[in-house]
Amino acid sequence: MNQAANLWLYFAVVFGIIALPGLDMAFVMANSMLGGRRAGMAAVAGIIAGGFCHLLMGALGAAVVLQLWPQLFQYMLLGGAIYIAWMGYTFLRSSAVFTPGAAREVLAPTVIFRRAMLTSLLNPKAYIFMLAIFPQFLKPGQGPLWLQSGVLGAITAATQAAVYGALALAASQATLWFARNPAAAAWTARAIGLLLLLTAALSAAQAWKASLA
Repeated sequence: MNQAANLWLYFAVVFGIIALPGLDMAFVMANSMLGGRRAGMAAVAGIIAGGFCHLLMGALGAAVVLQLWPQLFQYMLLGGAIYIAWMGYTFLRSSAVFTPGAAREVLAPTVIFRRAMLTSLLNPKAYIFMLAIFPQFLKPGQGPLWLQSGVLGAITAATQAAVYGALALAASQATLWFARNPAAAAWTARAIGLLLLLTAALSAAQAWKASLA
């Protein structure tokens, strides 16, 4: 396979993974609804920054460490599960969280950026991707591996910016609709809260299963 075909295949794989609903997508959507376009874009930037950290950790061998020390991966899964569960509880606690004018705090973009980055770093799927999928697209005979990693990382970041950026813009427009439909705002908050709690439960179950293996 030539280099161009390899890059297009990588893009197709990454696009499919990013487009699947998950923690990163839920975080971007929730913050876009809560704080509007600016908050949504801050969340997108944080997710992308977390992705670059994954790439750097993979390049420095952290992914190999996780593979050699499975207990560390289990601890990361549990930490991520606790953080996700806390987010889910936050949404379930207030049924008016998406209602404009409700008594809620709109976080500063810098805070959202840091939380989005933490969310990305606690996402176990990213480490699985770095261990199982990313190395398959590095071709030793097609140039320096650091340069290939940089190109693949740029493709990943651009895809995240396009998919999550579009989601942030669309979700931020929902604020006015929620103002006219408070019941829908309440059900949306509960649905996202339940989705995050389910994600937390699955992550915890995966960590428990791994500890018994």
